Amino acid sequence: MRETKRQPGKPGWRFALYGLVAAVLLSAVVRSLWVDVFYIPSASMEPLFSVGDRILVSRVEGPARRGDVVVFDGRGSFAPLHSSPLDDVGYWLGMGRDSTYVKRVIGEGGDRVVCCTRDRITVNGQPLPEPYLYPGDTPSRHGFDVTVPAGRLWLMGDHRSVSADSRALLGAPGGGMVRVDRVIGKPVQIIWPLDRVLALSGTAKAD
Repeated sequence: MRETKRQPGKPGWRFALYGLVAAVLLSAVVRSLWVDVFYIPSASMEPLFSVGDRILVSRVEGPARRGDVVVFDGRGSFAPLHSSPLDDVGYWLGMGRDSTYVKRVIGEGGDRVVCCTRDRITVNGQPLPEPYLYPGDTPSRHGFDVTVPAGRLWLMGDHRSVSADSRALLGAPGGGMVRVDRVIGKPVQIIWPLDRVLALSGTAKAD
């Protein structure tokens, strides 16, 4: 009788699996070291960002300065210290964490931030120009007078009337201040929806 030889199994599925694993690992490295994508879930940064925008965030733009828009991990300040596993899954699917926020830096370590003098926020006694404010909004409906500790940031949304930010946490531990090492990066471009794809310039960065 003629000997029957076993046909080798097709390796295609293995290559597909290896390719998927490599893509996931490469994505993890890129997102942890250089750039990441975040989803905008609220109107607190209008008119710069709208609900549903996806933004590209650079992790290598340098330290956060007054006037910069930053994405940060709010755990321990804006949100509970620990996140849930589902929150982490959402992050890797590009939805961001519930503890991830985008706000504008109004005060750095050592700054005294006061609201309001003649309807203007002052920083170290100087009126703060805020051309980015949502049309019709005032700098703040609630007054405050804070001195930002070293290594912390005072952060506010551009759409002040709907933004829950450092102002809402004055009585909480940390007083609404966010540690600089919690900053993830700075937005550099809106990548979705397509009709809003644009590079961000002075409206998202300090001069």
